[in-house]
Amino acid sequence: MDSPLIGKYAPDFELPGTDGAIHHLARYLEQHQAIVVVIMCNHCPYVKLYLDRLKQLQTELKPQGVTLIGINPNDSDQFPEDSYEKMQSFATAHQLNFLYLRDMNQDVAHAFKAVKTPQVYLLNKQGIVCYAGAIDDNAQTPEAVQHQYLKNAIAALLNHQPISPTSTDPVGCSVKWRN
Repeated sequence: MDSPLIGKYAPDFELPGTDGAIHHLARYLEQHQAIVVVIMCNHCPYVKLYLDRLKQLQTELKPQGVTLIGINPNDSDQFPEDSYEKMQSFATAHQLNFLYLRDMNQDVAHAFKAVKTPQVYLLNKQGIVCYAGAIDDNAQTPEAVQHQYLKNAIAALLNHQPISPTSTDPVGCSVKWRN
C-alpha cells in the first residue's frame, strides 16, 4: 500500500506539547535535516513495544540533524488514558527524549491519513514526505528485526540516495477517532 503522501508536502501543524509549549512544524524544518513524525498514543501496546527503539533512534540521529516528533490524536473521551494530562505523565514516566504533541481535534492525523499507532512519516528538510509506514518488521522482538524501514529510509535520505521502500503497512492499534 503506497502512502498517498509520498512526494507531497507534509501537513503543517501547530500543536501543544507535553512540555507546555506550542510547537510548529515549520520551525523544526528550519532547524533539522529530517523530521520523523510518529503518530502514537499512551495506551497502545505496540507503541509501548517501540518506545525504547524510538528513544534510541532519537539519541543516535540527533547529532545528524534528525528529530522525532510524537503526535497523539486519540479521542480521550473514549480513551481517557490518552488525555493531555496523562500524556504529560507518560512522557515523564517513560523519559521521552523527543517532543510529544497533542492533536486534540485530530486534524493533523487526518491530514497525514494516519490509520495506526505507531505510524511514522519521514520528512526531508523541505517538508516533503519521503517514507511512511512501519518502524521496522518486528514489533514484538527487537532482536529479530530483519528490515529497519525507518532507520534505512533516514540513512538513504541523509546520504542523498533513493529510499526503498518508500512506504510499508504500519503495524499497531487503530487510531481512535471521535464518533
